[in-house]
Amino acid sequence: MAATSLTPVAHSWLDDAHALIAGSLFVSLGMTMFAHVGLLTGGVAGVAYLLRYAFGVDLSLAFFVLNLPFYWLAWRQLGAEFTIKSFIAVAMVSAFTAAAPHVVRFELLDPWVASVLGGLLIGFGLLALLRHRASVGGVNILAQFLQQKHGFSAGKVQMSVDVCVVLAALLTVSPERVLQSVVGAVAIGAFLTLNHRPGRYLGV
Repeated sequence: MAATSLTPVAHSWLDDAHALIAGSLFVSLGMTMFAHVGLLTGGVAGVAYLLRYAFGVDLSLAFFVLNLPFYWLAWRQLGAEFTIKSFIAVAMVSAFTAAAPHVVRFELLDPWVASVLGGLLIGFGLLALLRHRASVGGVNILAQFLQQKHGFSAGKVQMSVDVCVVLAALLTVSPERVLQSVVGAVAIGAFLTLNHRPGRYLGV
């Protein structure tokens, strides 16, 4: 059967708003699960976790502040629309993560389950944001830039950096928690690698 040519359909502002809110909520819930059991993820979020575990720094505040320098790259290389959407997404993730302990309670959450389920939730959220030209900043911006400009897989870039950051956590987190965090990082990266490839998605 011959391939059918499809015309990309532009997202409306309502599509983008829904994706930004839903994606940010998924990422926030995944991060909250990680924090609840003492795990961490990679990239800028991973550094924010390390600051929280080592010095008691507020996770949501550290996440927001550490992302600020990356907006320069986004503005210069990926455009104003991507930068503004990413800033909104980061602000929402920070706000949702700060609010989560007051509205979500985990009576029982096994760290291994949290590593996989939390990783998949973050992966789902990142995918929703990336497909609507947004990100949660930091390495996610770098990964999106490398995929759009040089053809590198955003998922592989994200996974590589995340695993390196998580391994660096051996200085502050127990080896078992680091291993569980690596599983979470792989879950995030594998999900993005399988579902976010150039040419895989037609929406613009």
